[in-house]
Amino acid sequence: MPSDSIAAVQRHYPQIYLACHVDHVRRKSTAYRISAGDAALLSHLDGREPVRAGDLARHLGVAASTLTAALQRLEALGYLRRTPRPRDRRNIELRLTPQGAEAMSAASVLDRARIAALLARLSPAECRRAIAGLGLLARAAAELEARRPGRAAR
Repeated sequence: MPSDSIAAVQRHYPQIYLACHVDHVRRKSTAYRISAGDAALLSHLDGREPVRAGDLARHLGVAASTLTAALQRLEALGYLRRTPRPRDRRNIELRLTPQGAEAMSAASVLDRARIAALLARLSPAECRRAIAGLGLLARAAAELEARRPGRAAR
């Protein structure tokens, strides 16, 4: 990998993050009653593709019991669905609900208005390329993370 590519990621990522970052919010101070940590947990879920709870606990590096408490609270708020796997009811599959996606976005450490302003500075074609590039980096990050010992893919 060319070192100038590495340097570019090291230079550009913090610029984007700092331009769009907001102060961390406390759970009780948001309309959605979730913290930035809760939003980060929800960001590992998808509405269509299930994630196994055990895999998520390993990926996050937390005990299953710790994750279970958070999942129960987020499920009670309507932000995720927990369903037993059809072939092994001991394993729980997690899916993000539309309400969970909305709550995650609202509690993200990246401010929606700042992201919109950032993207508005690009032409429509540049915006599509930028989003596609972020998607490629995210996919590569997930693949890299899945290969770490003791970690599971998202």
